[in-house]
Amino acid sequence: MANSLFLKCFPHPLVSIIVGISWVLLAHSLDVATLLMALVLAIVIPFMVKRFIDYTPNIHWVPAIRLFFVVLWDIVISNINVAKLVLGPTKNLHPKWFRVPLDTRHEEVNALLAMIITTTPGTVSAGIDQDRGDILVHALSTDDVDAEIETIKQRYEQPLIEIFSVQIGDVK
Repeated sequence: MANSLFLKCFPHPLVSIIVGISWVLLAHSLDVATLLMALVLAIVIPFMVKRFIDYTPNIHWVPAIRLFFVVLWDIVISNINVAKLVLGPTKNLHPKWFRVPLDTRHEEVNALLAMIITTTPGTVSAGIDQDRGDILVHALSTDDVDAEIETIKQRYEQPLIEIFSVQIGDVK
C-alpha cells in the first residue's frame, strides 16, 4: 500500500531525485522555500515526462556504481595519455580501426558500451552493427588491438552485462 502510494507520487524516483537536487544546486540555497520548490518540482516534472519514459530497466546498483568509478578513472587516465600523445611527436601515434565483438544483442548494454567507448578519450565508437554483432572503434593510438578489445570487454561490457542481468546472446 505504502509502496504504491510512493510510486504514485514519484513515478520515476531517480528523475525526482535528480530534479530536486538540481533545483537546490541551481538555487545555491537550503532555505525552506528552495526545498519546498525542489519537492514540488520533483513531483510535478516526473509526472509531466511520465509518458515519455515508457521503460525503465531493472538494474543492479552496486555493479553500476562500481562501473561509474571505473569509467571515471579511465577518463582521467586517458585524458593524461591523450595529452601526452597529442603534444608529443606524431611518430608515437598509431591510429587503428578495429571491431569489438559483442557478447549480447541487448540494446541498453550495447548502447551504453558504445557511449563509454566514446567518452573515454583516445577511442571513438563509430557505430554498432547489430547484424554483425560488433562495434566499430577507432583508437587514437594502439599497438595491440587484441589487448584493446579485451580491455573493453572486461572493463566495460562484462560489468554492463552484470548490471542488466543479461545472459550472453540475449536480445532485448
